[in-house]
Amino acid sequence: MTVYFIQAFIYLIAAVIAVPLAKKLGLGSVLGYLIAGVIIGPVTGLVGDETVTIQHFAEFGVVMMLFLVGLELEPKMLWQMRHRLLGLGGLQVVLTSALITLIAMVFIQPWQTALVVGLIFSLSSTAIVLQTFSEKGLTKTQGGQNAFSVLLMQDIAVIPMLAFIPMLAVGDIASAAASMQSATEHHQELSLVAGLPNWGYALAILGSILGVIVTGHYLCRPLFHYVASSHLREIFVATALVLVVGIAALMSLVGLSPALGTFLAGVVLANSEFKHELESNIEPFKGLLLGLFFITVGAGINFGIFTENIGMIVGLTLVVMLSKAGVLWLLAMIFKIKDSDRWLFALSLAQAGEFGFVLLSFSVTQHVISTELAAILQLIVALSMFLTPVLFIVFDKVILPRYQQTKNQQKFDEIDDYGTVLIAGAGRFGQIVNRLLVANGIKTILLDHEAGQIENMRKIEMKSYFGDATRPELLHTAGIDDAMMFVVAIDNKEGAVALTRHIKKSHPHLNVLARSFDKGHSYALRQAGADFTINETYHSALELGAEAMRTAGLHPFFVEHKKAIFEQVEQDASDALYEKWQKSTQEQYGTDYQQLFIRLEQAIKTAMGRDRLDKHSATERGWTPPPKGYTKKL
Repeated sequence: MTVYFIQAFIYLIAAVIAVPLAKKLGLGSVLGYLIAGVIIGPVTGLVGDETVTIQHFAEFGVVMMLFLVGLELEPKMLWQMRHRLLGLGGLQVVLTSALITLIAMVFIQPWQTALVVGLIFSLSSTAIVLQTFSEKGLTKTQGGQNAFSVLLMQDIAVIPMLAFIPMLAVGDIASAAASMQSATEHHQELSLVAGLPNWGYALAILGSILGVIVTGHYLCRPLFHYVASSHLREIFVATALVLVVGIAALMSLVGLSPALGTFLAGVVLANSEFKHELESNIEPFKGLLLGLFFITVGAGINFGIFTENIGMIVGLTLVVMLSKAGVLWLLAMIFKIKDSDRWLFALSLAQAGEFGFVLLSFSVTQHVISTELAAILQLIVALSMFLTPVLFIVFDKVILPRYQQTKNQQKFDEIDDYGTVLIAGAGRFGQIVNRLLVANGIKTILLDHEAGQIENMRKIEMKSYFGDATRPELLHTAGIDDAMMFVVAIDNKEGAVALTRHIKKSHPHLNVLARSFDKGHSYALRQAGADFTINETYHSALELGAEAMRTAGLHPFFVEHKKAIFEQVEQDASDALYEKWQKSTQEQYGTDYQQLFIRLEQAIKTAMGRDRLDKHSATERGWTPPPKGYTKKL
């Protein structure tokens, strides 16, 4: 028992140390797990042969991952993505598989083995790519969205691959495996289809798949309702595990991939009201088991084989990555993915993926790939994943700046109009400010340095100009010398502060109104000279809070009164908080600032407790109609 505790501690402490460090270095969690495995395995020898046994257990994390993938694949969403999913994603899998199959056959591999190698290397790393997209803010780019479609198609393609690979067993590999098995003792695998004729085997498979679909659609909902009525979270977790483990066991008993069954169950339950509860219960187990799986992969890497064949392994890794990137680049041209998005699409998916480890292990057990070849291919998969962060660095530091420079060289618009208000930033915030002013007859000049955003504005007939608001000559052309106000609504914290400082220094007469992201940013803008700042989320959060109070049954007049008190107390305290902020480090709020903020919260609670009866606040008295002819004076 002590040995198991020690081994568990080694695996866990390796993950705890390596994974956060890898994420801070921009390598991603998957590479962190792989590095942790390499350190405790080949490098230090802290773990040994037990990693193979643990890996078989940890592969259940992949089964859970496919269940969660199935839960996300609602039929409606799949239909909306059908062109990119089947066209772009399907072509990527087919063309990459075909190209790498031909390359593998050049190395005198049987066509069955070559085909499986092509299928394995057609997949990319969902975990690495999506995590990196999220960290670098690339998810909503054209390249990122198309890459997601391909990754989704690859995840779906794993299912037929797992069903197809057993049909490609190579006779020589099967014979060698049989002779090795006869030399050692093995427990007989349980099976419900052993000895059945082909028609009986086909019926058993069809019945199992239909059983999963029918059970998921008709029986799971009543079961979950029954379990949910107990209000015991641990029982719901147990039920979710029973569902996944039971379906995986059924698929294994009829000779199918457990991942196939759980994937189908996930798709069936995608529209269930218990979908999110299932996800939240399964996710921790999936994450831990997948992490353990990647650690065992790293621990199982044979450095002896790597050093003996380093030239061949590095060379084949580059061949695989260049082949995949070439196919992706061709598809990007066909599907009109342009500029830096084309590079992002091709480079982000050029590596092999975590499912490659699963398919390699599965292919060995199905006698399609020999153990010796699998060891080399495993190193190629791992090395391509290790190189992925390098590709993203190349994209960030070399490719993206070049396209940004080209975009910046685009000639700015000639401003042929004038306005009393200049607005920098045509995003969601600047648009609302501009629409409100224009609708009330106040002339504006709307500027944005993103040409694409300006094109979008012009499509809806909103007059705007492509230009950099920090350029003095552009501001002069826009009529800043005669303007009365400058609105800073750009979507960049540091840029907004720098622009405010520049405007107040060169045109101190201008009133500068600036959008801030939070209190700290608001203080920085005030320090730079802004006459008025507003937190972009302040009023929306205040309105939502007021609506929550009304929904809770409070009278609308009472709610408006309390909202006015909150605003007034905040406004009264803003100058004192700003002064304390100036005296603090401005990076970390000082103790004095924190104490003042605590007192502010207490003041809000005290003010909320007062009953003012008929005494209207100054802000409420301010809401009186303007005199006749007021607009003519403007």
